Amino acid sequence: QVQLVESGGGLVQPGGSLRLSCAASGSIRYINTMRWYRQAPDKGREFVADITSGGSTTYAESVNGRFTISRDNAKNLVYLQMNSLKPEDTAVYYCNADVKDIWRRMNGYWGQGTQVTVSS
Repeated sequence: QVQLVESGGGLVQPGGSLRLSCAASGSIRYINTMRWYRQAPDKGREFVADITSGGSTTYAESVNGRFTISRDNAKNLVYLQMNSLKPEDTAVYYCNADVKDIWRRMNGYWGQGTQVTVSS
């Protein structure tokens, strides 16, 4: 069993910053790509950013230049540094990861989400 747990969400004013964290734990042999998604009220879940095990990154156009994804492979952690936040960044942010478990099965896992609210 593998679990992903996000933290770091909260209320922030426009122009402010937040750093989200996602910790993976359980029967992990290897974590491939790790991703952040978000879902705003009354909208579908959308891709935000991803990072491969080798450190290659991809960003949604809406966050490129403002958000930075990083990871600590030794600790099975992924981060999302969010700067210059806008009200339209308000959403529940979800962590996603492709994990190979100790039985060598590859599956995708999701965290429970953390709320980010950008408002004055």
